[in-house]
Amino acid sequence: MPTMKRAAPLPKPKTSRPLAPGYGFPEGSKGLLPWTWAEQRLKKSHNYWITTVKPDGSPHTMVVWGLWQDGRLLFSTGSNSRKACNLAQNQNCVLCNEHAHEAVIVEGVAELADVASRRKFLSTYQRKYKFDMSSMKDDILSMKEPVFAVRPRLVFGLWEKHFQSKSTRWKFA
Repeated sequence: MPTMKRAAPLPKPKTSRPLAPGYGFPEGSKGLLPWTWAEQRLKKSHNYWITTVKPDGSPHTMVVWGLWQDGRLLFSTGSNSRKACNLAQNQNCVLCNEHAHEAVIVEGVAELADVASRRKFLSTYQRKYKFDMSSMKDDILSMKEPVFAVRPRLVFGLWEKHFQSKSTRWKFA
């Protein structure tokens, strides 16, 4: 399983244009989106797409419910799920919010969330999804079942309405 990490404040990302030769993005930083634009969309998303890597190197994509919490996306899954098995072997993953017209694409690393993050996750998750997690609470808090926290490394913000002028890339140290 991936290592367990305490939630640390997310460092301020370096903002730039996506590296996309041939797309005709303007040079310079005028019009780049603020990081708050991405975080708002990550917080408000109901469904998230997550892509993990299978042992044979092929991708596996699935929809999950989750929370953007303390600068990471937290989601739970069964310990024997394809996602959990993939992340146990390779922590690299990609997650996306549900709305492609205001897309946020996060390339990151999935780690096991610590108990404090899990407690916060459980109470907030129930409010967001109106889903009773009480039958899973003991297994989640005892670390028997995984809650993953995806820490961003590289994030893209692609706003369809302003694609040419506002597409943004955020890089975290």
